[in-house]
Amino acid sequence: MLVFKFGGASVKDAEGIINLSRVVNSYAGNELLIVVSAMGKTTNALEKLTKAYVSQADDVHEIYDEIKAYHFDIVAQLFEASHPVFDEIQNTFVEIDWMIEDEPHDDFDFIYDQLVSIGELVSTRIVSAYLNHTGIKSQWLDVRGYIHTDNTYREGVVDWVKTTESIQKDIPALLQKGVVVAQGFLGGTSENFTTTLGREGSDYTASIFAACLKAESVTTWKDVPGVLNADPKLFDGTVKFDELSYNEAIEMTYYGATVIHPKTIKPLQNANIPLLVKPFIDPVAPGTVIKEDGKTVFEKPVIIVKQNQVLLSISANDYSFITEDHLSDIFKLFAKNQVKINVMQTSALSFTTCIDFNEERFSKLLSSLKQNFKVKYNDSLTLYTVRHYREDALKEITAGKQILLEQLSRNTAQMVVR
Repeated sequence: MLVFKFGGASVKDAEGIINLSRVVNSYAGNELLIVVSAMGKTTNALEKLTKAYVSQADDVHEIYDEIKAYHFDIVAQLFEASHPVFDEIQNTFVEIDWMIEDEPHDDFDFIYDQLVSIGELVSTRIVSAYLNHTGIKSQWLDVRGYIHTDNTYREGVVDWVKTTESIQKDIPALLQKGVVVAQGFLGGTSENFTTTLGREGSDYTASIFAACLKAESVTTWKDVPGVLNADPKLFDGTVKFDELSYNEAIEMTYYGATVIHPKTIKPLQNANIPLLVKPFIDPVAPGTVIKEDGKTVFEKPVIIVKQNQVLLSISANDYSFITEDHLSDIFKLFAKNQVKINVMQTSALSFTTCIDFNEERFSKLLSSLKQNFKVKYNDSLTLYTVRHYREDALKEITAGKQILLEQLSRNTAQMVVR
């Protein structure tokens, strides 16, 4: 039994969906569950729609109309006008119609999950319909009834016992009837509300299914030849890794490597299931294999770039030393506001940390911290993390930049720069 994950870039247009069907068809004879992300940049567009709706901006319907037009244009290229998928897509979008006709009353993160999740629901409807259209038996699955989470919207925490029970109860029988098409990124609460698993969480969805079903492997299909040592859009001369160990992949994703979602590896490592990262434009290429005993010689350092960073410096109001009690209070506020720390450093009088900028969460965190601490911050910064670094590589990366924070360990260097 195999699990495939197709990201947004692989289904961004009609040709991408046609290519997906070719890939799936080439694995005929295997039990196959495929996890599909929202198409192209749909998640970004739905995030824009969510912010416009919550702020009651004038362009809410304009943004929404563009999203619908994008999807219906793809559907029109794949199906004849009488195909029932047109009505299925329209009925799926009705969920957005209902929400944006009323004024927003709920928490932003709750609204975000209910609106942004429509991207995956629509993309999987189209993919499943097209597979059936081309003669590949396919069953559409609403993942919200199988991946059960708590009520932490935008970062749903999976209930593994309930999720495993649901998946093992129904999915094996469905796989015997044909390809199962499920949404990535989504989960469901006990109250039947939609949650999301964190940005780019479709990889994590694939690993959840694989672990519960004891899959032979997971393949995530990307627009790159495999896992590279750096982003080819930012750096020249990147190299592909043929193999990586689970541990190295976990380190890379923890520091922000976007080719794989950070939570993806652990379920696979626990079940000893290999993860293959392969290019969807060249399905027979070997890609990268991530497994327990993956062997890698790091001829070049691994460079991970996180932009739109904020550097916070937190100190006591009375200029006293930063003690363990202070740090305990600070960490509680970060956890309460769901803000993750990328780098941290402590001096006698201050605690300094680098975080991703999220306007809503940062505003709440700042307000909470200022009740008991003095806070200074710099924004619009970039964090470079370099694994297996060499001095010459660090100098090249930071040339012409102002270093605001630098931290070196045995294998990893991190630098916050302006």
